[in-house]
Amino acid sequence: MARIDKVKNYKSIGKIVSAFGLKGELVLQHQLGKKSSLKGLEVLFIENQKDELLPYFIKSARIKSDTEIYLQLDGIDVKEKTKTLMQKQVWLVEDDFEKYAGKSAAISLLGFHIINEETDLGEILEIIEQPHQIICRINLNEKEVLIPLHEETIQKIDKKKKQVYVELPDGLLDVYK
Repeated sequence: MARIDKVKNYKSIGKIVSAFGLKGELVLQHQLGKKSSLKGLEVLFIENQKDELLPYFIKSARIKSDTEIYLQLDGIDVKEKTKTLMQKQVWLVEDDFEKYAGKSAAISLLGFHIINEETDLGEILEIIEQPHQIICRINLNEKEVLIPLHEETIQKIDKKKKQVYVELPDGLLDVYK
């Protein structure tokens, strides 16, 4: 089993939100930033429990919508077997993530560092998409911190250095001290 905290080369792309039909098909809600059927992908990882990923081989995958994919996984062949996978996070190996994520997708900021007033606040560990902004989860001083990103706070994004430069509102980080 892969351990997320020890192995940094996995990226979350979404979660299993429902079962479809009686043959164990699943609906994966993703944040790849573009329609995808994950064509050519053989394996994905599902979070079994915190910091533990299990590999699942893909039998078939097809587009449901811009943000959802129908998935048939090896060994999941009846609806009853889907129950343990509901609401579980789905992860890809970093190389696969690079192939399938849209270049302008918010999720592509995973692993970038947030820089505020020339201070590195930390690495983006999770992206939470909201209607008018993106919220990034980082760890700051060993505390979980949520940073909102939108047009007014982002100054620039340096893809080569993997840095997001922001100007955060006064007092935002005081809540976490």
